[in-house]
Amino acid sequence: VLSRIVPVATDLISIGDGTLIRRDCFFTGYRAVAGVLQLGPVTLGRDVVVGEHTVLDVGATMGDGAQLGHTSALQAGQTVPAGEHWHGNPAEPTQVDYRRVAPARCGIMRKIGYSLAQLLGAVVLGMVVLGVAGMLLNDIPALVDALSPGQGSLTDPTFYTDVLAGSSVLFFGAVVVGLVVMVTVPRLLGRFVTPGTVYPLYGVPYALQQTITWLSNSRFFMLLLGDSSFVVHYVRRLGYDLGRVLQTGSNFGTDLRHDSPHLCTVGTGTMVADGLSIMNADFSATSFRVSHVTIGARNFLGNNIAFPSGAKVGENCLLGTKVMVPVDGPVRENVGLLGSPPFEIPRSVRRDLGSDGASAAWIDEDERHRRLPAKNRFNAVTLITVLVLRWFQFVLTTLLPAACAVLDSHTGPAVVMAEVVAVVVVNIGYAVLLERAVLGFGRLTPKFCSIYDRYFWGHERLWKVLVNVPLLNGTPFKNLIWRLAGVRIGRRVFDDGCGIPEKTLVTIGDDVVLNAGSVIQCHSLEDGYFKSGRSSVGDGAVLGVKAFVHYGVSMGEGSVLDADSFLMKGEEIPPNAHWRGNPATQARQR
Repeated sequence: VLSRIVPVATDLISIGDGTLIRRDCFFTGYRAVAGVLQLGPVTLGRDVVVGEHTVLDVGATMGDGAQLGHTSALQAGQTVPAGEHWHGNPAEPTQVDYRRVAPARCGIMRKIGYSLAQLLGAVVLGMVVLGVAGMLLNDIPALVDALSPGQGSLTDPTFYTDVLAGSSVLFFGAVVVGLVVMVTVPRLLGRFVTPGTVYPLYGVPYALQQTITWLSNSRFFMLLLGDSSFVVHYVRRLGYDLGRVLQTGSNFGTDLRHDSPHLCTVGTGTMVADGLSIMNADFSATSFRVSHVTIGARNFLGNNIAFPSGAKVGENCLLGTKVMVPVDGPVRENVGLLGSPPFEIPRSVRRDLGSDGASAAWIDEDERHRRLPAKNRFNAVTLITVLVLRWFQFVLTTLLPAACAVLDSHTGPAVVMAEVVAVVVVNIGYAVLLERAVLGFGRLTPKFCSIYDRYFWGHERLWKVLVNVPLLNGTPFKNLIWRLAGVRIGRRVFDDGCGIPEKTLVTIGDDVVLNAGSVIQCHSLEDGYFKSGRSSVGDGAVLGVKAFVHYGVSMGEGSVLDADSFLMKGEEIPPNAHWRGNPATQARQR
């Protein structure tokens, strides 16, 4: 099963028969260091299991029947011997069995039939979409005229009003129809997939489950409604069981995924940051099973967490960023968990309060009830603003081909080429302008405050308009975009796909290498606290594939952070040092 994996140098990737690879895995077959690319094979034997949210660096090898648990990493050259189970970062031996579903009969004819059905479905769906689009266009004759070659004039105001009206109907119509489909169709399809039942792959139940996952995960709606009180109502309509909601105004972030929303339960008082993936579905190479997943009450979940079925986490736990959620041992309660493999830390975040108490972010229930309405009003304005801004971006994107159609009769194919470039440039420029405008064309300052502080509300608004241009990863243009968006960035930086939420708090030196999937995040959200700080990456430093750098961090000149490592808040890496792990510690001097 291959689902949302990221291989690039595919001729260096070897995968044996019967191997299971879960989603969000990185094994690129290359990594960038100090101005060059290092290529190396990644070899997976027969009947291997690779868990969710894993990274296999160059030269990683897994023997026949080997297993690598979720939220784990094999560093460069690491080998899992045949038949052994490993997990953690860097991975180490374990006795946990990550093959959680019994196999089922799944022959070649089933696979061929499913593939043909997919092709047929794509053709039918395409015809339906074209038919609906045709009917909509027929109902908007002004838009048809505007998009007809040689029709209209760019100096005629009617041209612009027609495009505005037509694109508005399409945009808001898609929003309404999409929302209705998401809250109805997955619930209906879920009635035909029984939790706990083992089904063979590539059959009707499998197709239904894949459709449920596809339809019920929307990046657009989570971005729009997340980090506000409205997201609670949204996920409940999707099918989440939230019980009695303790509304905080930030119960869920803007990035939440699941396999089956109607099989997700989240307890009272639990808060979830960005990047949670709820693993309702378990797979083997021939079968799958869906299960209820319960996240207990009064928990806090940090960034980038894969939460599996059968997790041994109960109530009142703090799960740190990138933590491996345990599936073995006793049920953890009233503790914090950090790292991969996980270890216990104090549950309370009050250990971070100032000694004078003046900076304390904690507030009591009376204070929460008093401030929550004001936060809701601010978030409502944010929601409306972001929706309008996305609509206007869609109008601009529609206007460009319409203008091209008007000019086509005079200038020919050259206009089409210019249109493609113009669409890319306009969208990038618009995104950069929005992010800088939200900050008042200023810069962020480090802050420690409550989630009911108005400063934090503005930060939530910033997260909804972040610049993201994967099209230009690995090119010099990416550095130009970062500089325009506020990053203090040096020369000859190679960025293969780094994420930087708080751009104006980040300083990147010359000749730095930022590998694919890496993140420099200058904030932390824990329970009712928001904390942010500056982070700097020195000249010639390297962030490995999917490495995560927190706030208040300093990486010295020539330092290296290995693949999938988590550099915690406040850490200072000396020059030329080599750090790895989750959480990262010094490995050796370079």
